[in-house]
Amino acid sequence: MISPPYTSAQLRVHTLSTGTDRLVLESSTQLFEAPNWTPDGQWLIVNSQGSLFRVAPTGGSLVPIDTAPLADLNNDHLLSPDGSTIYVSANDGHLYAVPLGDGVPVGGTPTRVTNDRGPDVHHYLHGVSPDGSTLAYVRVEPHDGIAGAYRNVFTIPATGGADIQLTDTPAAADGPEYSPDGAWIYFNSEVRSTTPGHAQIFRMRTDGSDLTQLTFDERVNWFPHLSPDGSVVVFVSFPPGTQGHPAARSIILRSMAPDGGEVADVVAVHGGQGTLNVNSWAPDSDQFAYVAYTS
Repeated sequence: MISPPYTSAQLRVHTLSTGTDRLVLESSTQLFEAPNWTPDGQWLIVNSQGSLFRVAPTGGSLVPIDTAPLADLNNDHLLSPDGSTIYVSANDGHLYAVPLGDGVPVGGTPTRVTNDRGPDVHHYLHGVSPDGSTLAYVRVEPHDGIAGAYRNVFTIPATGGADIQLTDTPAAADGPEYSPDGAWIYFNSEVRSTTPGHAQIFRMRTDGSDLTQLTFDERVNWFPHLSPDGSVVVFVSFPPGTQGHPAARSIILRSMAPDGGEVADVVAVHGGQGTLNVNSWAPDSDQFAYVAYTS
């Protein structure tokens, strides 16, 4: 249900080339978040109240996607490159693979991907490699008795297996996402910040080498998402001084070239958490979906 600080949720699609913005779905009773666009361009997938739903990008009603027995999903979910599987993050701290079926996404029985590191360790999915073989995620774990103190980037085979750690620092990281050519992982991090919470956008090679900072401003920048053709990055930009990626903020969705440089404001939004947590580009690399909120 919608609850304070929000009174409604709006699923919207922005077209980068024209600057136009259109409403797909609005609800004052159901809070939904974090859209994905299916690779065939036929559906948008969102999470709401622990479950997944689909809706056509032209509008309509939210239709449930079966993930039973999982009913406690958060807003970190991504599709495989062929659209046959959706990988989800559950509130038990693990990542799961859920078959979607052919054509219309209907869902199926989840299979756990991540290894059990104990109840204090949580995994949050943000990236699937272009060949579909590997997932990139953030592992949140305690350090020196402080819950969630370490947030580092890891990868794991999409079918399960050994984790590989790519960052090893107390500076918080989040949102790791592969470039379409598979050469880079983009993410946000505080690794070069002298101010707590001041995240910027970085990229690194998929083995963790060649760390490069891409944004350098006073705003707090999160969740870089690359278009399918690799030509542009869209990300969430919070006001200076923001801690984490909270809800109910006046944020800006911004764009830049994949190697950084000039940053452009795309659209101002009321939101934050749930607006653009995961990659939501359309296959045409011109449209992306996001969620705006009213309060």
